[in-house]
Amino acid sequence: MDKKNALRAGAVAAGTTLMMLLMSSPALALTRDDGDDPAPKLSVVETLGLYVAAPIVLFLVIAGLVMVLDKSKKRA
Repeated sequence: MDKKNALRAGAVAAGTTLMMLLMSSPALALTRDDGDDPAPKLSVVETLGLYVAAPIVLFLVIAGLVMVLDKSKKRA
């Protein structure tokens, strides 16, 4: 792919993204609905545990199980 095609593809992608952002309406998150019942806020430790530590631990467990239960022949 030459420079001209790469530049054109980047311009199209950037233009499409910009148009999608400009055409989207706001979520109106500031107005509360009748049935809205927000949960209690998470602390910093709970947030880090839930969104950082838990996925890392889950990845390590799955990777460990794949390595231990691997049935393919070992390469010398």
